[in-house]
Amino acid sequence: MTKIKICGLSEVQHALVAAEAGADFIGLVFAPSPRQVSAERALEMIKAVQGVSLRPSAVGVFVDTAANEVNRIADYCRLDWVQLSGDESWDYCRRIERPIVKTVHVTNARGAQEVIDEIATGYQLGLHSELVCLLDSQVGNAYGGTGQAFDWQLAKVVSARFPVVIAGGLTPSNVVQLVEEVHPWGVDVSSGIEVNGIKSVDKIKAFVEAVRAAR
Repeated sequence: MTKIKICGLSEVQHALVAAEAGADFIGLVFAPSPRQVSAERALEMIKAVQGVSLRPSAVGVFVDTAANEVNRIADYCRLDWVQLSGDESWDYCRRIERPIVKTVHVTNARGAQEVIDEIATGYQLGLHSELVCLLDSQVGNAYGGTGQAFDWQLAKVVSARFPVVIAGGLTPSNVVQLVEEVHPWGVDVSSGIEVNGIKSVDKIKAFVEAVRAAR
């Protein structure tokens, strides 16, 4: 079953909606972003979803933050996973004490084999933590949340080799096609479930339902 990550949450209400709808992960952004939250707010949301029968795992999203600060926030907020969405090296990943979601940025200039080689390097290092890679579009200087899709054929080739999460341009309307064509380990959505930059309860529910309905 395809894993579902609802990212960029900043309100307890929306975290609860995602959890109760059946999302596997909730994403909390600690990097500079319109969706950035404080450690205190993140902990509030994480505590709120603990009472849900199928509690989603909490993922903290960081961009080029010192490893000791990432570990400190992860401990304070009781994060289950740490997502590294910047230019962090594989050597840096060795210093992270939680399971890792490592973002691999996809551009028009990168082919599937180059992406596969980068992911393979990470697995060959024998990281102390569990590792899953996330493929997302690289748009200018943005490190995610752009709502821009990339070549799904590339995603399909990479997904056949490694368990990957696909992000970038997903919505309740197109995620079924992505899941049925690419068969990813997981999918990640943020801007695709927003209205005017605010998370939509109806869109969160619709996204989860769409993924679960995919063949």
